[in-house]
Amino acid sequence: MVKVEKLKEMVEYQEGSVVSRTLIDKSVGTVTLFAFDSGQGLSEHSTPYDAIVDILDGEAEISIGGEPHIVSEGEMVIMPANIPHALKAVDRFKMMLIMIRQN
Repeated sequence: MVKVEKLKEMVEYQEGSVVSRTLIDKSVGTVTLFAFDSGQGLSEHSTPYDAIVDILDGEAEISIGGEPHIVSEGEMVIMPANIPHALKAVDRFKMMLIMIRQN
């Protein structure tokens, strides 16, 4: 069934936590919403897949290959496959992560 949704309202902030909600999980890729409380983040890691981070609310510091980028609401960044990356909430933020699985 088709339903129109507001992305920012599909995941809520939780004090001191990172909250996620998977919207699509297919063999070709995933779409996941995240809400990071202020000061929360994900430590440096890499994946074998390209990914797009679209900031829906707030502001994040996203390091890719050791280079930090401040990304705010309405902005996005592409994280290339196999390059180490990390995320940290400058201010609490919500994002949509689109991961494309390569064959």
